[in-house]
Amino acid sequence: MALLSFPSSPFRFFSPHSILRRRSFVCSFSAATDARSRSAILWFKHDLRIDDHPGLAAASQTHRFVLPLYVFDHRILYRYSDDTLELLLFALEDLRNSLKEQGSNLMVRFGSAENIIKELVKEVKATDVFIEEEVEYEMRQLIGVVKETLETSSSLDGNLDIVMWRTPFYDIKELKELPASYNDFKKMKLLPTSPTHPATLPVAETELDWGPLPSFSDIRDFIEERIGKSKVSWNLMKGKSAEVILKENFSKLSGTKPKFLNVESNERRRLDKSVFVTRKGDIVGGGTNSVLNALAAYLRYLEGTARDDWQEVHERLRNAETREGASFTSLFGPALCLGTISRRTVHYEAIKYERERNAGFLSPFGYSAASVAAAADAVCSMEWFSLLALKSQLSKEGLYSICIWRWRGHLIQYTVVGYEGPAILLVHGFGAFLEHYRDNINGIAERGNRVWAITLLGFGKSEKPNVVYTELLWAELLRDFIVEVVGEPVHQVGNSIGGYFVSIVAGLWPALVKSVILINSAGNVIPGFSSRRISNERQTLAAAGLVAQLLLFYLRLNIRNTVKSFYPTKTDRADNWLINEMLRASNDPGVIVVVESIFTFDLSIPLNYLLEGYEERVLILQGMKDPLSDSKAKLAMLKEHCTGLVIKELDAGHCPHDEHPQEANRIICEWIVAVERKLTANTYS
Repeated sequence: MALLSFPSSPFRFFSPHSILRRRSFVCSFSAATDARSRSAILWFKHDLRIDDHPGLAAASQTHRFVLPLYVFDHRILYRYSDDTLELLLFALEDLRNSLKEQGSNLMVRFGSAENIIKELVKEVKATDVFIEEEVEYEMRQLIGVVKETLETSSSLDGNLDIVMWRTPFYDIKELKELPASYNDFKKMKLLPTSPTHPATLPVAETELDWGPLPSFSDIRDFIEERIGKSKVSWNLMKGKSAEVILKENFSKLSGTKPKFLNVESNERRRLDKSVFVTRKGDIVGGGTNSVLNALAAYLRYLEGTARDDWQEVHERLRNAETREGASFTSLFGPALCLGTISRRTVHYEAIKYERERNAGFLSPFGYSAASVAAAADAVCSMEWFSLLALKSQLSKEGLYSICIWRWRGHLIQYTVVGYEGPAILLVHGFGAFLEHYRDNINGIAERGNRVWAITLLGFGKSEKPNVVYTELLWAELLRDFIVEVVGEPVHQVGNSIGGYFVSIVAGLWPALVKSVILINSAGNVIPGFSSRRISNERQTLAAAGLVAQLLLFYLRLNIRNTVKSFYPTKTDRADNWLINEMLRASNDPGVIVVVESIFTFDLSIPLNYLLEGYEERVLILQGMKDPLSDSKAKLAMLKEHCTGLVIKELDAGHCPHDEHPQEANRIICEWIVAVERKLTANTYS
């Protein structure tokens, strides 16, 4: 296990490189004397802390008055789960108390961030607005709206500055120079920066109306009022997991009732100092001190403890350890997303404890405790993918403009092309990424469609967290992407294992899917299938990690020949660009965990079951020279046991959409026109 050493300096410091000014692009502290007569607004979003907060530190050092602000904006809140909303309320309560201890306060408002900030700028005569930089597309759009509103408002002073800041994990001077390969990044031997102490804020002006903190029901009512009941019901589709729906469906077929644990009716005994503040009690929450306390308990798992609150952390750790090290992200991921603790603070605490265990030394052979490894490796991995995501927003160097979507705390890359027409979602296969549709995205969009292409969790430049990857997990990701990002039913296109994922989405959430296009899809056909037992336990090989490493080593050595075999009629399509992108992704942190999933895939739910009810809405695009399967035999089974399929045979291998993109685009576009015509006719009939 690679060891990322902590910097030798024991002192915490504030790095001016973390501040980017909208107009001058630097934060000049030499003008602090003049600036102390000015006021600033700091807009909290996903940075709900005062500890290790570069924006707050800069604002308090250079301004006479700082107004901390949190806006309940439906454009931020509507994607939050109930658990996240609960955590948010606890975090805001703690943040307000922490600010009050310094003589300040937290202003709370409901509404559109741009209008609220504009009015507050006028009220307090602010000269600067401090905003944390974001990587998510929707958040960057919202920040853009705020900037435009402030810069174009005739009622505001023209000297207003927007100060963008971020918390640097590594001291990288120029993000555009970040290497694309994690191997090259490690060669830079950058040391993590140290977290900063809480800033000392100027005393707040007491005559301001700070606003009360809302209740959970207040927030839910506000969201429903703003986004409308139709969108609320659309969001409700995310409420049931794929596993629960399958159990319910199979129980109906067998005439039995599924057995579920009713979380709502089982009240959890809450300890006085518990850090598990939500009703489910399975994620760490509260304020910064609460999370730090939980982290201390987590890191010291091997030591044992007599403290009830630490024993509770250890119990939750064991429950969340679905695979080695997975418990950290499961327990602390939401707190990191809300920013109640920073990634570099986690790393600092983990390395500090590691030094304590080893008389001040760090071993070159890895960490001495699995809990330390889980925490340190997780935040280092998060930072790498965050840097990749941020770089993709600052420099347009790929084939398509990249957007970032955060799913369950993880960063997912996607692109969208087209302004009108039916919505189409392209899903790649194992080991690929959205650019595997490099000549399909524009080709399909140019024929009057809107095309979304996604890089699934664990692939390409999307994040590769330490989780148990299953076909149901990826299906839920696609479901949430359609609900949150696309916002309307789609025509799904899936290649290889991606075809199986879209089939699951079609079978479990039919309201999201107009039609299904399977390109050399994975999945079986089982005649007479009725039901099967669904288990959330995945049996893995005892040496799955070692086998995955050996398999990955073999694939890297043979990747060129392997990929060319998928393109039997046009081997030149397996070009250097495609090979290099696959190799680049194979070196990302977390890739071994993704490869391990090969040994736990469960394809036992057949295509004929999942596609039932989609008569005349399923197109099979099959490369007949696929080296991975017997195409003729598979098509024969599909024809016999799936009603109303349309099948197109192509003289191609496993990836006909990329081997013969023009032909594939024509077939797909003609199919979508025909399906749309039928759907329209059915609507008015």
